[in-house]
Amino acid sequence: MIQQNMKSENTLCVCPECKNTVDLSRYPNLAPGMVIECNHCGMTLLVKEIVNDQVKTEIVDEGK
Repeated sequence: MIQQNMKSENTLCVCPECKNTVDLSRYPNLAPGMVIECNHCGMTLLVKEIVNDQVKTEIVDEGK
């Protein structure tokens, strides 16, 4: 469990809409297929893959 938390802290995700870094600390068990939310613009994002500590996402919903 600790290893998963450390991985999410070192993992980088940039929102494709607002280009800000998404806070992944709310998602300790981050995995492909999960839906996350950008804490800056509210955009709903689908995690497509995690490669070399980079999270690749696509927009699912227009957010708030």
